[in-house]
Amino acid sequence: MIVLGIDPGSHRCGFGVVAREGRQLHVVASGVLAPGALPMAERLGRILDGLEDLIRRARPAEVAVEAVFSGASARSALVLGQARGVALAVSARAGLPVFEYAPSEVKLAFTGSGRADKDQMLRTARLLLGAAPELSDEADALALAVCHLARRQLRPAGAPAALDRLRPARRDHRRAP
Repeated sequence: MIVLGIDPGSHRCGFGVVAREGRQLHVVASGVLAPGALPMAERLGRILDGLEDLIRRARPAEVAVEAVFSGASARSALVLGQARGVALAVSARAGLPVFEYAPSEVKLAFTGSGRADKDQMLRTARLLLGAAPELSDEADALALAVCHLARRQLRPAGAPAALDRLRPARRDHRRAP
């Protein structure tokens, strides 16, 4: 099972592709897409291109994305929402199921503490996966993938995803006019 974790952001979009083979986890790819000081539309376009290329190369089966953090300012939430929209759209276009996790849930699954700080996330990525992330965005993306693999493993074979609190991103099923 290969999972792509995405920590969306318009200046830095972290990604982490983690494969589980039996009980072993290993990093397939990880990094940060940093489009630079461009206008918002161009930054989002570069993130879209980078994620499309990554999905094409890594061929994940599922995607885990960080849910919106409600404590952010309205402006921060809007910008984050735009970057999340790109991540969700790229995943949907590739036909991949998307699962969303709250930051505290990811931190708890990855480090054992729902209040882990950036340094603890970086250390855990190094210890657990042997990865060497330099930025917290990359460590957070790896943590998202690991969290999803852990939650997925808790589900009994053949059981619906709802049993282990895995929830695909909501889709609007209304018909277009």
